Amino acid sequence: MTPKVLIADSVSQRGIDELSRDHALEVTIKTGLSEPELVDLIPQFSALVVRSQTKVTADVLNAGSKLRVIGRAGVGVDNVDVEAATRRGVVVLNAPGGNTVSTAEHAFSLLLCVARKIPQADAIVRGGKWDRKNLEGVELYNKMLGVVGMGRIGSELSRRAIAFGMRVIAYDPYLSATRARSLQVELVDELDDLLTHADFISLHTPLTPETRHILNAARLQKTKRGVRIVNCARGGLIDEAALIKALEDRCVAAAALDVFETEPLPADSPLRTAPNLILTPHLGASTAEAQESVGIEIAQSIRALLLEGTIRNAVNMPSLDAKTLAVIGPHLRFGEKLGRFLSQIAPKRVDTLNINYSGKVNDVDTTAITRSILKGFLQIAGGTDVNEVNAPAFAKSLGLKLTESRLSAPGDYTDMLELSAAGEGKTVSVGGAFFGATPRIVSIYSRPVEARPQGVVLVLENTDRPGMVGRIGTLLGDHGVNIATMSLSRNQAGGTALTVLNLDSAPSDRLMSEIRASEDIHAAQVIEF
Repeated sequence: MTPKVLIADSVSQRGIDELSRDHALEVTIKTGLSEPELVDLIPQFSALVVRSQTKVTADVLNAGSKLRVIGRAGVGVDNVDVEAATRRGVVVLNAPGGNTVSTAEHAFSLLLCVARKIPQADAIVRGGKWDRKNLEGVELYNKMLGVVGMGRIGSELSRRAIAFGMRVIAYDPYLSATRARSLQVELVDELDDLLTHADFISLHTPLTPETRHILNAARLQKTKRGVRIVNCARGGLIDEAALIKALEDRCVAAAALDVFETEPLPADSPLRTAPNLILTPHLGASTAEAQESVGIEIAQSIRALLLEGTIRNAVNMPSLDAKTLAVIGPHLRFGEKLGRFLSQIAPKRVDTLNINYSGKVNDVDTTAITRSILKGFLQIAGGTDVNEVNAPAFAKSLGLKLTESRLSAPGDYTDMLELSAAGEGKTVSVGGAFFGATPRIVSIYSRPVEARPQGVVLVLENTDRPGMVGRIGTLLGDHGVNIATMSLSRNQAGGTALTVLNLDSAPSDRLMSEIRASEDIHAAQVIEF
């Protein structure tokens, strides 16, 4: 039976042609569907293609009894309930990289607009006036551009700004100094350093809990008076109410937004009447070239999955055939957890990540495992946009050097993964192994431990002296935090001990402050999986 594909949003004709060629797939195009209409229609389809307009909710996924794959013709999958898709066994694909130049060019266009008041000038002339006095702008030449987030798009914008004679400073806690030098940008350690010096600010970071409202009222007050701000990344990076007030107070001279916390922008949104604010309706990827590129890319990925069983550009699972996945699946999941663990104990700016494979795992192709480790390690930096497919490219954009080493004899374990991260003059490590089919963390900072890679883990470096375990346990108990398991390790009697606790719940900030206040506690880190 011919698999059916539903295209629910507009995609390029070449993308449609690619899906339809040789009639191996039956393609239906129905755009502008409401959620109830999509729920009624989806049961007959094996694949769904969307852009950003159609919301693929849990209800849609639950109704898709035949649904095998969702293709997002673009990078972000904010409009797809990926967790629900994973639970339903539906593969979510995206088209990474197709809109990089398009979005960078749009951001640069908006930089020129906020500098020269081009939209306002056009409106005035069309209105029959010739008001040059109130349209005085500023030059980009020799001005300071602050770029927040130096991934693919931020890097492309920086190249264009430098060509216009701008000086570029960048804030990206995960960008290496080597990569910054190669891009000819000055790297700052604190966001406040960028805010106080930049004449223009452009945002290019994913939306994560860490970056939501990264420009809030307090930070906008710290900006250089007369700053001009552009956001073509994600709605929610800027506190919109705070931006409006900053524009009204003329603390911010002008701003341009292509993305918003609520899209489409409500008719009564106060942004529509804010002074010196340019609004565009999420046009970052809206070029013929970008749409053609992502349309073809997603069509090819869907054909490969439906007709060949091959997965590529997958967001929620590795790009593997079913037979290989059955063999290395446990290592993929464990590797991602170890990468996530390491990212939370590593320095912010890591130059080198090494993965050491020991034992029988060397008998298989470890590429997919490496990508899963990278995904776990980079997700704090890149958010949910990072997956097994684009993780290596994202690591490269940050200047992160990846190395692999192999040992045939893993010592006490049949298989072992050891990860180490070096940066800022410091190296940290974590190791994991399987006890039968059960994964365990077996080393931290090269010290032997045993901990479960799940839930909440508290890692303490403390003075090795009698009574420490009891004091820590009492303190946790006083705050209602139960210890599930405990592992202890020390370098020498009376030296520094490593205490690793699996907890039933996350400790509060107040509890962590009390723990760190003890002179016997040298470091305390909460790791969450």
